[in-house]
Amino acid sequence: MAAERALGEGDAEQAYEHTKVARRFAARIGVIREAVGIAAYHAGHFAEALSDLRAARRMTGSDSFLPIMADCERGLGRPERALDLVRSKEAERLDRMGKIELAIVESGARRDLDQKDAAVITLQRLPELRDTRPQPWSARLAFAYADALADAGHEEPATEWFGRAMAFDEDGETDAAERYAELTGAVIEDLEEDEDDEDVDNELDAELEDVETDAALAADADADEDEDEPDDDDLDDEDEADIKIDDVATLDAEIEAEDELDDNEPLIDELREDKAPAVEEKAQDKPGEKVETGVGPAFIEPDFGDILDDPADVDGEDEDEDEAEKKK
Repeated sequence: MAAERALGEGDAEQAYEHTKVARRFAARIGVIREAVGIAAYHAGHFAEALSDLRAARRMTGSDSFLPIMADCERGLGRPERALDLVRSKEAERLDRMGKIELAIVESGARRDLDQKDAAVITLQRLPELRDTRPQPWSARLAFAYADALADAGHEEPATEWFGRAMAFDEDGETDAAERYAELTGAVIEDLEEDEDDEDVDNELDAELEDVETDAALAADADADEDEDEPDDDDLDDEDEADIKIDDVATLDAEIEAEDELDDNEPLIDELREDKAPAVEEKAQDKPGEKVETGVGPAFIEPDFGDILDDPADVDGEDEDEDEAEKKK
């Protein structure tokens, strides 16, 4: 499958490498050897292709790839051997498609031998050459006949048949368009490339439209969000206003407190004046006591004067205690 995919992409050498790996693991399977031979033929390795196709022919008993084997002989510079395969009994067992392909190879071998008119006649004998309906072999057959005519010096009919081959060759299997352009001087536009360019342009336009649509939707969504959410500047202004209001209220409260203090200061002074005479009177009543004005000490020492006023009482109590002990 990898070889077939590479061959479809036009990378014949890569296809041949894939088939060689398959041959390494399954060299005794006819289908594998046939695939290797065909891949080698497309890659231009004619000797390897001929060897693998011969092995596949012995394993499978099929003669379907006899035209490829004959063309490999041509590629190796042996057109006589190619003609031998054309005249072999195995060639008679080929289907119609195989016989047409073998006739194309025979025409090429005749040209290799410089038998140019014989090359033209070889293809003229085929009734399929005059069939105007497109067939699987139509493009290759018309191109081979046009090429033989051009090589034989028949330029005008060659140009006509290159045009026919170009009409049949929708897949670009041959070089009919290039050969027709060389003989006529016409400019042939590659319609496939133009279609590919148009497809690419359409895809780019579609992608651009999608991007523009997404950008428009995103812009609308952002606009809706901006309408729903308050502006940061407005929020900052409101916060600053609240701060200013709070500051003014605080200042007013401080001013009112200072005014109250100022109003109460005369009352405090009067209270101090009223208390001062009373303290002086108490000081006169108790001359031995020390009276302090203002704030008193945090700790006031206790007054034990009532206990220690009469020392005689203390001595009498001691004598009574001694007499009591003697009586005991």
